[in-house]
Amino acid sequence: MSFRKTKEDFGGLSNMAAGFPIKINNVKIKSSEALYQALRFTEYPEIQSEIIAQNSPMTAKMKSKKYRQYSRQDWNDIRILIMRWCLRIKLIQNWESFGGLLVETIGRDIVEESVKDKFWGAIPIEDHTLVGVNALGRLLMELRDEMPNYLKSKELSPPKISNLKLFGNEIGCISFSITEMPFANDADVIQKKIENLTIFDIN
Repeated sequence: MSFRKTKEDFGGLSNMAAGFPIKINNVKIKSSEALYQALRFTEYPEIQSEIIAQNSPMTAKMKSKKYRQYSRQDWNDIRILIMRWCLRIKLIQNWESFGGLLVETIGRDIVEESVKDKFWGAIPIEDHTLVGVNALGRLLMELRDEMPNYLKSKELSPPKISNLKLFGNEIGCISFSITEMPFANDADVIQKKIENLTIFDIN
């Protein structure tokens, strides 16, 4: 299945979707996109603050564009790791809503349809086939596969990246408590479905 607009049935899978707030180091952040963009600028707390202050994921992304020259030098090397971690936070802190969407996609590939982004998404060609890396879709499928693991975990560690800071403070582990899968009381049922899915390697 593919998604494109945030108001569609599976639009909540998009990083541009509002309504999935997160909290890191006691800082409230309106979206995973805002956190992702802020982490481009770990040496510039004032830029991070400006990005996080935006009211929507899209304006957070747009705000970051004028500061791209200050991005971490290793950004292209770590951006997959950062996005993976941001999505994990989005999941554990919005378990029923975001997790519920992921559960509904079980048995289907997830593709973000884009007009021009062939890395995070895939673009349509003449016969309506979607072509691209689809990195976000692959990360979402990976995250869906991981979901039963969060029933056994109590803490989410940050990625092993040097100088990972928010407002000048190192980012620490996030504690959480989850007891059941969204829309399902039997986690084994979900696990059996997940075991039959294809695992993608985006590295």
